Amino acid sequence: MSILTGKRLLVTGVVTTDSIAFATAEAAQRLGAELVLTTFERDRARTEEAAAALVDPVPLLELDATDDAHVARVGDELAARWGRLDGALHAVAFAPRDALAGAFLDAEVESVQRAFATSTCSYAALARLLARLAPPGGGSLVGLDFDASGAWPVYNWMGVCKAALEAVSRYVARDLGPRGIRSNLVAAGPLHTRAAGGIPEFERLTGAWAARSPLPWDDGDASPVADAVCFLLSDLSRAITGEILHVDGGYHAMAAPLR
Repeated sequence: MSILTGKRLLVTGVVTTDSIAFATAEAAQRLGAELVLTTFERDRARTEEAAAALVDPVPLLELDATDDAHVARVGDELAARWGRLDGALHAVAFAPRDALAGAFLDAEVESVQRAFATSTCSYAALARLLARLAPPGGGSLVGLDFDASGAWPVYNWMGVCKAALEAVSRYVARDLGPRGIRSNLVAAGPLHTRAAGGIPEFERLTGAWAARSPLPWDDGDASPVADAVCFLLSDLSRAITGEILHVDGGYHAMAAPLR
């Protein structure tokens, strides 16, 4: 029996096959999970194309995680389809370009607010959805992070959003832990995904990993991150919550470049 056999999981953020969310969906199916993917109206065609690359057919539900009505409707549809939800992957993030590029202090307030609502508050929305549908034994919410313990040479307000995401995950762990619901994040190293394409000077991050990561880091391979997500979605992680699991080749543990 595989570690996710019998699990019913919601996976957000699948838009292209190079994403961590797609790699997670692929790994979760291999490990025995039954999946539903979410999509966003403007990305539906691309999500359908990516979903078609999975081994087993997967239904799609439209979800705007910043809209409470959308979240409630998805909850109703999952309740009708499955009657429960064992876990979910939060892979939702967006920041307007002026919140990612240029001078940090020059970003428009509206851009920062949109980035925060999309990338951070949406985690709490997904936590509420899981709390509504989790079985008596509990469940697992996993989010995708980029280590926010320091300031990066790029990333700007998205780095702030990730710092807030880390705090939100801890508070979700506090409030839902008594119900057996876990909340954890996976802090991945830089990967060449569609989302990374929107980060100006992204190569400065991949270059830093080449110089400092003690383990070789393949910025074109999301499967190590996906495997860690699947571990946290499984019962093998049943006593882990409020954690940030770094899957970054050890970069975060090194004090200076090694090469």
